[in-house]
Amino acid sequence: MIHTPVNHTPIKLFAPYLPQSNKQGIGALAAAQLMVNIDPYPDMECADLIELFWGGCYVASKLLSEDDIGHTSVLHVPESFLRSGKVKTYYRVTKIGCESVKSPSTKLWVKLETPGGHLVSDDADENQGLAPVVISTPDASTELSAEHIAGGVEVIIDTYLNMDAYDEITLRWGDVRMDLPALSHEDVGKPVIVQVPAALISEAGDDAHQEVTYCVIDRVGNNSRWAPPRLINVRADGLSRRDA
Repeated sequence: MIHTPVNHTPIKLFAPYLPQSNKQGIGALAAAQLMVNIDPYPDMECADLIELFWGGCYVASKLLSEDDIGHTSVLHVPESFLRSGKVKTYYRVTKIGCESVKSPSTKLWVKLETPGGHLVSDDADENQGLAPVVISTPDASTELSAEHIAGGVEVIIDTYLNMDAYDEITLRWGDVRMDLPALSHEDVGKPVIVQVPAALISEAGDDAHQEVTYCVIDRVGNNSRWAPPRLINVRADGLSRRDA
């Protein structure tokens, strides 16, 4: 009987990486055509078999040809394997006559739910799943005078679908933007209360139809788009820069 010798010399493999990974993981936009890149490794040969695993499940493979040697291998993860949550991906290489070698793993977040819910149309500029802001200053829900603005204005952003820790909210008052601290776990499920400084309102200027709105970007880069704006009549002409 002829025994094929098995080579026990380990191959040095690198962890796979995902070029489409945004911030801390994979969002809904990348899910449809998610690719995993595998860098060339020492002693790469024709007929090497690369098998990709996602969350412990086999998802794709590639049998190397001469044209693949020395180049990055790209494998597609079918969208049906993607679930929201933390996931681990790795691959293994099997050479002819050798035992399979497993690569280091890459861990990342997958989040397929967009803040405020998915848009009705990709061309939409607004997310109807987000509620307009509420101006909590008494008697100033539709009109703000210099007297209202002098001490700053409290704005309330209601809870929204798929609200999560690490969401980053940007408030827009006219053409001036204000980035809020990322949400904590304790913030989830509660309205977000924002104190808009008088200086910011003054910078945005007077407008009979000033738009106040916000958008949310989650930990993996899913963008809610802007909420339907709240239109406010702002008359801050009596508010000096010094007062602001």
